[in-house]
Amino acid sequence: MTTAFVLGGGGRWGAVEVGMLRALDEAGIVPDLVLGTSIGAFNGSVIADRPGADGVEGLKELWIRIAESDVLQGSKMARVKNVATLRPALHETSELRALLVSAHPPERLIEDLSIPFQCVAASIERAAEHWFTSGPLIEALLASSAVPALFPPVEIGGEHFYDGGLVNSVPLGRAVELGAKEIYVLQVGRIESPLRPPQRLHEAALISFEIARRHTYHTAVANLPEGIGLHLLPSGNPVAFDDARQLKWRDVSSTIGLIDGAYTASRTYLERERS
Repeated sequence: MTTAFVLGGGGRWGAVEVGMLRALDEAGIVPDLVLGTSIGAFNGSVIADRPGADGVEGLKELWIRIAESDVLQGSKMARVKNVATLRPALHETSELRALLVSAHPPERLIEDLSIPFQCVAASIERAAEHWFTSGPLIEALLASSAVPALFPPVEIGGEHFYDGGLVNSVPLGRAVELGAKEIYVLQVGRIESPLRPPQRLHEAALISFEIARRHTYHTAVANLPEGIGLHLLPSGNPVAFDDARQLKWRDVSSTIGLIDGAYTASRTYLERERS
């Protein structure tokens, strides 16, 4: 294992990873391993299945199709019903499944992908991270992307899973554990935005969540063994913890701008590294 792509979670901001992947492909950087969390698992699975320019272009087309359709919107009536009946989520798993099936055949297995791929989810019963390394791809992606309150937990083998971002939002440590020597981190912009003490009541919860989300990554960086190259690609779109745009989780109208901005920033970064 030499080169790993680590794709972090971040919902609608995951579009930036498409631009990063294009920059990496044009720089001739090819992964031996792809690891992903939540939307990063979705993006990573496409590249692991179709590495190279063809996969990047296919992934971009998927994001554009999402932006032009209502695949993430769901039924407003259904959301109201879910709230009124005290169900644990606003959306149904079927909505997320439809998105994933647009990228992969329902019967696709993780081990069928062209490049080794793994994704992480949070086990409710064990309160621990769980890595999917084989088996049905769609089910693993569903588990890794089940954002609490937005989607219900995903049951696999009698165990229930929530979004992998709860336990390992940017799984750098997993890449190190698996023996990667050059690691390219594709993140959605949160890591680039520093935190500050809360000034209002609601900010206390937001900042606490950000600390929990970033802690695992920063711990992995602090304990990075000698001889490992770490490359944190810039998003071109730093996302502050209190960015009001995060409340519009279904708004993907800025997809093209996010992709292009991340491509330009990451291309510049990679060119500077090689100069």
